[in-house]
Amino acid sequence: MARRVAIVDDHEVVSLALSALIATRSDLEYAGSADTVPNLLRSTTTADLVVLDLNLRDGSRPSDNVHTLREWGAGVLALTSGENPFLIREVSRSASLGIVRKSAPAASILDAIARAAAGEPVITTEWAAAVDSDPDLRTAPLTAREREVLALYASGLGAKSVAVELGISENTVDDHIRRIRTVYRRLGRPANSKVDLYRRGLEDGFLPLPTSA
Repeated sequence: MARRVAIVDDHEVVSLALSALIATRSDLEYAGSADTVPNLLRSTTTADLVVLDLNLRDGSRPSDNVHTLREWGAGVLALTSGENPFLIREVSRSASLGIVRKSAPAASILDAIARAAAGEPVITTEWAAAVDSDPDLRTAPLTAREREVLALYASGLGAKSVAVELGISENTVDDHIRRIRTVYRRLGRPANSKVDLYRRGLEDGFLPLPTSA
């Protein structure tokens, strides 16, 4: 079944261009667009992903918009022109799946949309730069073994495969994951899903940052 993608951008030409891109993929379905998040929620029933412009003229904050859309049930991919590093940093702290630049090649933007629609994190150089320059991120005090478990588990392995890779029991892996999640929750950086753990691992340098989109 095709995943439904909606767009929030107050420049109609951007919405038109993105909808045309989405139409080229059989696994994606255009779900509508609006110039603000409230207007989208009034006009669209459901969406798996919302491509959200960071700098909307209604004065809304990216973090608030991401929270509203996540509560609505959609994933969020942030779209930026790159002119405001503060907005990029703010959304990098939110529950968005990633950030993509409007000036990126069409194929890169479409690939990012498809991955985000599937629930995958989209880690670009914009996101990496925001993380690298954020003075408020406190690195989690994980043990060497916990870092190994996090790196393997967040990269896609299941608990059983991590156990085999490290030569430990599956119960021990589960214990490590619970402890890792507890540590991040206490730091105010919750990691309730595997995608969250992946993001935290990137933020703290336990997983390698990408060099390109």
